[in-house]
Amino acid sequence: MTVTQDLSILSLIAEASLLVQLVMALLAGLSLVSWYWIFRKAFQIRAARTRTLEFERDFWSGGDLNALYQSATASRHHAGGMERIFEAGYREYTKLRAKSHDHDAIIEGSRRAMRATYQREVDDLEAHLAFLASVGSVSPYIGLLGTVWGIMNSFRGLSNMTSATLSHVAPGIAEALVATAIGLFAAIPAVVAYNRFAHDIDRIGIRFESFMEEFSNILQRQLR
Repeated sequence: MTVTQDLSILSLIAEASLLVQLVMALLAGLSLVSWYWIFRKAFQIRAARTRTLEFERDFWSGGDLNALYQSATASRHHAGGMERIFEAGYREYTKLRAKSHDHDAIIEGSRRAMRATYQREVDDLEAHLAFLASVGSVSPYIGLLGTVWGIMNSFRGLSNMTSATLSHVAPGIAEALVATAIGLFAAIPAVVAYNRFAHDIDRIGIRFESFMEEFSNILQRQLR
C-alpha cells in the first residue's frame, strides 16, 4: 500500500526542521519589512517629484522672489525639497546682503546654505534604501542556508534505511527548497525597488543641483 504524502507548501513548512522554520520566518519578516519600505519610499519619491514640478512651475513663472520666499516660509512643513533649498538660499542671501557688500561672499554663502539643505533632502530620500539593498543581497544566502540544512537532514535520515526511494527523499528536499524560494521572493522585489528608487532619486538630485546653479546665477545678476 502506497502512502501519499502531502507536499503542499504549508505542510512542507509545518514539517520542516526547527532551523529551516526559523530561516523561513526570518525571510518572511524581512520580506514584510521590505515591502513596507517599498510602498513608503514609492509614495515619498512620487510626492517629492510632484512638489518639485509644482515649485519649478511657480518659480519660472516670473513671480517676485520675495513673495515666493514668504510662501515657502509659511508652508515650510509641507514644502518640497526644491522649495526648501530655495528658502535656505534666499534667506542666507538676504541676511548676508544686509551685512556685507562682498558679492562673491554673498553668493558663496547662499550656495553653502543651499548645498546643506540639498544634502539633507537627498539623505531623507535615500533613507532605508540601504536596508532594501541588504535584503536583496543577503536573503538568497539566508535561504540557501536553510536549504543546505534541510537537505543535510534529509540525507541523514536516509542513513538508517536499507533502501531509499524518491518518496523518501522528496519531502525533505522539497521543504529545503522552500527556504530558497522564500529567500528569492524576499530578494527580488527589494533589488528591483532599490534600483528603481536609486535611479529616481538621482534624477531628482540632478534637478536640485541644476536649480541651485540657475538660482545662484539669478542672485548674482541681482547684485550687479
